[in-house]
Amino acid sequence: MASIIKADNIQKVSDGSNIIKKCGSTTTIGSGACSPIVICGSTVTLGRCGGTVTLACGATQSGFGQTYSAVAYCTTAKTSPFTAAAGTGYFVNTTCGAVTVTLPASPTAGDVVSFKDYAGQWNTNAVTLCNNGNKINGACATASLNTQNQSVTLIYVDATKGWQDIQDSTAGVSGVGYIVATGGTITCCGDYKIHTFTSDGCFSVTNAGTPTGSTTVDYLVVAGGGGGAADGGGGGGAGGYRESGGTASGCYAVSPLGSSPSPVAALPVSVQTYPITVGAGGVGAICGSTTVGAPGSVSTFSTITSAGGGRGGGGTPACLQAQAGGSGGGTRNNNSLPGGAGNTPPVSPPQGNDGGSGVAGNFCGAGGGGATAAGTPGPSGPKAGGAGATSSINNISTTRAGGGGGGKNGPAGAGGAGGPGGGGAGGQGSSPGPSTNGVAGTVNTGGGGGGSGGGSPGRTGGAGGSGVVIIRYRYK
Repeated sequence: MASIIKADNIQKVSDGSNIIKKCGSTTTIGSGACSPIVICGSTVTLGRCGGTVTLACGATQSGFGQTYSAVAYCTTAKTSPFTAAAGTGYFVNTTCGAVTVTLPASPTAGDVVSFKDYAGQWNTNAVTLCNNGNKINGACATASLNTQNQSVTLIYVDATKGWQDIQDSTAGVSGVGYIVATGGTITCCGDYKIHTFTSDGCFSVTNAGTPTGSTTVDYLVVAGGGGGAADGGGGGGAGGYRESGGTASGCYAVSPLGSSPSPVAALPVSVQTYPITVGAGGVGAICGSTTVGAPGSVSTFSTITSAGGGRGGGGTPACLQAQAGGSGGGTRNNNSLPGGAGNTPPVSPPQGNDGGSGVAGNFCGAGGGGATAAGTPGPSGPKAGGAGATSSINNISTTRAGGGGGGKNGPAGAGGAGGPGGGGAGGQGSSPGPSTNGVAGTVNTGGGGGGSGGGSPGRTGGAGGSGVVIIRYRYK
């Protein structure tokens, strides 16, 4: 059986002072100038007011957190990306370029890190603090240290606020948030992300960013092109072309429709899902049939709607008049009707142009309108579609929304060329050889379809090309 000693107080023999004293629910270990341990219920107090509690050499502690005085500085200046360790301070030298610092991945409350501008260059080449899955001052975002000679100390508080600045010599540290989104085919160009939609889908924003990062997106919205007409018919009009001015997402070539006379504003986004509609191209007319050409369908993103291209005018009473649309269709051969009106419904800047008008006695259908030029009208010769617009929003210089070329009737010969930007060419005439079909507009360009050659039943106008929606924004 183990021995048991029962006592409330244990005193020193030399002076009768207490070594251990129990009084009610409180037990005190030590007395006088010695640092005591006081146990009272669930509370343990180490040391006295004015005393010192010392951790033995080689011993470690946990649960007490770091303090500002506990930061140990690494005196070798950092010049390249690195991951910071809790309890450490760093001199960061950005003379040769910006430096990214990754904060600790799994901090505990009280962890501290410090940074100092080593060479006075942070105003030229900033330090980016990567949050590494945690918050900085309450934002799930990176932060920028960009003031000359700045020094800053951060302490990890909790999951709600994350890292907070407790000392900053020159400026507050605030989170830099960027747009985060999914949808479409995603590619990157430097600090910019590009979402390309070639069919219907959703652009889902899960983080709307901050003003110091990004809150707006640039866009290109092109509708489906109109179908070409038959029997020397007019070319289909290009789908409506609408583009922002590139101010939100870096330097890239923007078409005149987005940049002139002044840049078109980018769109703000919020945390929500934006349905994306990519317009289909309209079918072409069939010679000798009741099938007439069809206009293209609209494309949409957020508040932006681009109208489908108008169909070309053909040889049957049902489709003599070319249709209006994003760009208008061209008129058929051998009549004096006007081409279909472009920019219908009207928007500013205009989303397209008029189709070419007809001329009595002329064997060629007129070209459909394009994004930057009207379709070619009479009086003679093959009639080309209007030119499209060129943008490099997806980091590839691409021309889209060209009008369809007019078809050739009567004497043999080629129809009109498709407008640059995906417009289909018109079919050739029937005499003395066979006529040909109109060429379809290129898919995902919104190009108008070409009109067919004349005189041969069954010849078809080309279908319009489908549209496209492209969204671009800064993501880091």
